[in-house]
Amino acid sequence: MKYLIVVLSLTLLATVARAAGAPADDAIELRFENRRFTPQTITVRANRPFKIKIVNASKEAIEFESFKINREKVVGPGETVTINVPALKAGSYDFYDDFHRDVPEGTIVAK
Repeated sequence: MKYLIVVLSLTLLATVARAAGAPADDAIELRFENRRFTPQTITVRANRPFKIKIVNASKEAIEFESFKINREKVVGPGETVTINVPALKAGSYDFYDDFHRDVPEGTIVAK
């Protein structure tokens, strides 16, 4: 009986720990259309991982790029991709389209 209680307690503890540190199922949508990202500023909670769903509604490929969050992803025309972003410390993190440097940069703000 003691063994069963220990196993159940450890299982419950692992489940709670996983839920607390896991990214939310809902991704933040970042849309590329008319040669710009919308929204241009994304605000997230600091110290929590999250996901960004990049929707390329244009007719040309783009490359989401951010050195500060160490992520880059090519997104073909009409495609949608999701990227996982690790927990960020409070601060500002820029991103841009590396294929089209004339497109205004965007910002991820972790608070």
